[in-house]
Amino acid sequence: MTIPEKFDKVLTGLISGTILPFIVGLITFAFTHGHMPLHEFLIHIKESHIITHAITLCVFPNILIFLLFNRFDMLRGSKGVLAITIVWAVIVFGVKFLL
Repeated sequence: MTIPEKFDKVLTGLISGTILPFIVGLITFAFTHGHMPLHEFLIHIKESHIITHAITLCVFPNILIFLLFNRFDMLRGSKGVLAITIVWAVIVFGVKFLL
């Protein structure tokens, strides 16, 4: 069993599509406002009314995972990434219209 066959699971796509936005968010925090604590940074994002922009920025790299899974013909993993990206999109629309 090769490595792509081993990780070609919907759960792998779901997990990677969920974890990557948080990693990107932490990297963004480290490079933009590293001098303030994380909770103050999140409050600043909320007060600036850019919550949806921040979430979208963090979820955008899921496209790279999706394309990588497609490149290696890991279609089940691609389905997982696509599914969780749709969930993220619903969250963005919910935040946009409810807050």
